Amino acid sequence: MNKSELLNWLQEEYQQWEVFLDQIDPTLMDQPGVNGDWSMKDIVAHLTGWNRWLVARIQAASRGEAEPPPPWPTHLQTEDEINAWIYESNHGRSMREVLDQTHQVFQQLLTVIESLPDEVHIETIRTSSGREFYLVWMNDERFPAGEFFDHFRDDHEPDVRAWLVREEQH
Repeated sequence: MNKSELLNWLQEEYQQWEVFLDQIDPTLMDQPGVNGDWSMKDIVAHLTGWNRWLVARIQAASRGEAEPPPPWPTHLQTEDEINAWIYESNHGRSMREVLDQTHQVFQQLLTVIESLPDEVHIETIRTSSGREFYLVWMNDERFPAGEFFDHFRDDHEPDVRAWLVREEQH
């Protein structure tokens, strides 16, 4: 895959993401119970929080700089601790604010990838199930450019779809 193809793939994935979100009744977005106590809004904020960190890391690597500090307090070490911090930091925000930030961070991702040299190495990882993941290599580091979508599909989409079925049955 080349840079142009990666950008096209990311834009297509984002369009599919927006279509998916548009299918969810806006009055349900704040409702807990999608994944434990998390609402759909909390899941979107969670995905965006990690994507923000990815963008900052790619930006720094593209400038030849050291990895920047994470957006969460540095004493948080485990994914569970970080996820709890992202949840607490965003839980009181409106769905519109969360979606606006998601869009802004996605645009930043596109911008930083567009700014990379055309010959940037992009590795395609194919799983035994046929899924593909794309890794951007810079300075001997690899960055999962589609992590937002991949993480949603692998770890959250089944819960969201089950929740949507439960909601339709009510």
